[in-house]
Amino acid sequence: MSKLIMVGVDGSEPGVRAAELAAEEANANGAKLSIVYVIEWSPYSFNTPEENEQRHKRREEEIDAANTMILKPLVEKLSTTGIEVEGLVFHGHPAKTLNSVANENHASRIFIGRTGGSGISQLLFGSVAGNLVQTAKVPVTVVP
Repeated sequence: MSKLIMVGVDGSEPGVRAAELAAEEANANGAKLSIVYVIEWSPYSFNTPEENEQRHKRREEEIDAANTMILKPLVEKLSTTGIEVEGLVFHGHPAKTLNSVANENHASRIFIGRTGGSGISQLLFGSVAGNLVQTAKVPVTVVP
């Protein structure tokens, strides 16, 4: 069994609770913890030439903001428990990207918070947690 537990976070309280629960699990099993934040992004977006010029700059700014505001504080907090913790930022479809990262890194389990979103987009496209539960090749724990 892999010694890596992964948690997908989005800056919400359920995401923080999922990270804390994942850290407890990693600590109990002597595993490493990867905290992953996915910036929703599609390679199929239609941009003007001006937007394409700014695209790289925006991506770098988004990564810096995610690291500074979400991952760094969480990694620092959970590192005090004595486990090895890393923070990773990716661009892509959140459920697909989390699943891909888990597979590539041979994670034994994925934790994710259920943000309880509502609205027409959730009805049409489903939640990240729901999609991940249906597609992941490893157990997924959804934290309310």
